[in-house]
Amino acid sequence: MKFRLFTAIAVAAMAITSCSEDTATIGSSVTNKTDLLEYSTGLYQATSRSILADSVYSDNSNCYFGMVKDPETLSYVKSDFMTQFNMIEGFELPTQDKMLSKIDGEVVADSCEISLFVKYSKSYGDTLAAMKMRVSELDSPIDDKYTHYSNFDLKSNGYLRDKGLQINRMFSIRDLTLSDANLQHIQTNISKQGTSTDSGYYDRIRVPMNVPYTAKNGTTYNNYGTYVLRTYYEHPEYFRNSYWFVHNVCPGFYFEITDGLGVMANILEINIQMYYTFQADTTQAISAVYLSSTPEVMQTTHVVNDRPTLQKLVDDNNCTYLKSPAGIFTEVTLPVDEISQTHANDSLLSVSINFERLNNGAQGSEVHLATPTNILMVQKDSLYSFFENKTMYDYTTSFMGTLSTNVYAFSNIGNLITQMARQKAEGLKSDANWEAKHPDWNKVVLVPIATTTKTSYDSYGYSSTTISGIHNQMGLSSTKLVGGTNSPIEVKVVYAKFKN
Repeated sequence: MKFRLFTAIAVAAMAITSCSEDTATIGSSVTNKTDLLEYSTGLYQATSRSILADSVYSDNSNCYFGMVKDPETLSYVKSDFMTQFNMIEGFELPTQDKMLSKIDGEVVADSCEISLFVKYSKSYGDTLAAMKMRVSELDSPIDDKYTHYSNFDLKSNGYLRDKGLQINRMFSIRDLTLSDANLQHIQTNISKQGTSTDSGYYDRIRVPMNVPYTAKNGTTYNNYGTYVLRTYYEHPEYFRNSYWFVHNVCPGFYFEITDGLGVMANILEINIQMYYTFQADTTQAISAVYLSSTPEVMQTTHVVNDRPTLQKLVDDNNCTYLKSPAGIFTEVTLPVDEISQTHANDSLLSVSINFERLNNGAQGSEVHLATPTNILMVQKDSLYSFFENKTMYDYTTSFMGTLSTNVYAFSNIGNLITQMARQKAEGLKSDANWEAKHPDWNKVVLVPIATTTKTSYDSYGYSSTTISGIHNQMGLSSTKLVGGTNSPIEVKVVYAKFKN
């Protein structure tokens, strides 16, 4: 009875936003005479500050490529990435006797190229900006989780193959060498990308690979595609799954911006395409092998920020900041002791805190970075392990807030306050210096995040979409929040207890 009653009162208490002295009749309005509750409210203050993000955990859900000038700080942000490749499911080539693409009796690829497909709605900058990239072959696969962080430099850590395949390429997001019809198809499809009417026309960055390639065993092929095709026939066991393929055929490639400014592209999909001609039943046919960057293989991002410039924002005590990628987080110190000790004999019904957004002041620019749509509140001690373990927010120790009417609202973090108070009490029982050894015990961090969703259908064909994963936001985003040492943030609490 009492558990159900407390639940009902908790729902009602969510609507209370300030203290009230006239509570004599509220308990009787929702309970019977044998279980009268009395409740009270309290206002407390949390403090916040900006902290510089050392790095963030990156995975294959968010890939950005480019270099831009941040209109807010006038500093530069560069994003490079590494990706591995996998074969499509059911990968199979024609038998060698049916392959018509041959030189001196050996199978070859007619041509080979890499395609990077761009998601327009999540990209930033000028699609016609002239950029230059370098594509470099990896020497070995990336397996260690520490190599997945945004500050890990593959080049300086020896992951690029010495004298391996390296291609330099000028590009722009919008390829004006395409036919007028194709350019029109791409432009028309921009508003439809990712919807049920998506026609499949995307901006694509093409990197031809039709240059001689020398494998580690010293064998030289006319192009990289020929190396893959011949390896298939010589060692079909290397193609049984992504692990064998990555460790025996293609460890991956590193894509690096070497010149240019003005675009940060969201890369939706990356393929290596190898074309060949074969004998079909009655005619000759041209086909292609597609190696794709799929969720089964790894993709990481390397972010270069101007840290001294970001530090100037961190030092601003009149507000706090959220900036991505790998820029600035907001740290919040919660008044756990005050909340739990002021009403030591009462139960927490709800604890709410809101973070109000301030308008950014871009310096003389009409171009603004996107505002983070979703942010994560997570205990500071768990900040890195949360993303490494691909954890979902649980409304106990982690919470997601969505921007609405210029506010990120966290309507009830009571479970977190209770757990923090319990951890401290248990710690002090065995160690009088526990609090000094755990200085972050009452701190949380606000982090810009991106989400992935999953759509399911019931037996009637109706669809529902749920969040299936969250990741560090690797795209460009920025906002200011009310806070800082000069502006404490209100924490609103509702307590309840049974009358004696």
